[in-house]
Amino acid sequence: MIIVKDQVDPDLRKIIKKQKAVIIPIGSIEQHGPHLPVSTDYDIVSEIAKRISENCNFLLLPTISYGVSFEHAPFFNLSLKQQTLEQMLIDICLSLSNNNIRSIFILNGHHGNQKALENLSKKISRLSKKKIRVFVFSYWHFMKHEFDHAGFVETSLMLAISKKVKMSRAQIGLITKNLSKKEKLRLVKLASKSFPEASKNGVWGNPTKSTAKDGKKFLAEIVRNLTKKSQTCLTDKTPKLHH
Repeated sequence: MIIVKDQVDPDLRKIIKKQKAVIIPIGSIEQHGPHLPVSTDYDIVSEIAKRISENCNFLLLPTISYGVSFEHAPFFNLSLKQQTLEQMLIDICLSLSNNNIRSIFILNGHHGNQKALENLSKKISRLSKKKIRVFVFSYWHFMKHEFDHAGFVETSLMLAISKKVKMSRAQIGLITKNLSKKEKLRLVKLASKSFPEASKNGVWGNPTKSTAKDGKKFLAEIVRNLTKKSQTCLTDKTPKLHH
């Protein structure tokens, strides 16, 4: 694994001649209930990107800390506008192209960022005159278990990688297990506009049963599936957007 920010210029230019694929993690700074830090999305996506970089020999770029999290207000969030995040990524990718990088993997760690990423691959391909291939992944799509927000899965992942979890403060949040598909869809739409209206304590799911053991299992599954997908993408000549 090569961490780009730790390299000196002459070495990095030599490395790029041999290795032309990079990974850019994107997180967010937002509330994750009373027991998880506001850096949760940043922490998890950074760890996953690090492991993917090690497995695939990608150049690892610094994690973009901020995302589109306005829906969590009035709970704490530090947010970018959708257009700002999109333009930031376009600028970074075009800059990478100027440095002879040809394959870019964007790893998303926050649900609210997805709209900013929807057409990114096509836009960058057009702007770069097809010099760059951009692949966009949201990591939770590479696991079988239903995902949540500060619930069982996300809390388990954090227990596996961080010492910042305050399990004594964990609370059961919104539980959708026995709801109809129509009601679940209604709540998803509501949460995308105002998360506190859907979940009063900022938690979607039940974190009280979370364990580091489960987190390690989820992490291994995600990394395994993402590694396989990323390696496959490098042999595909067509730029694609993956969620």
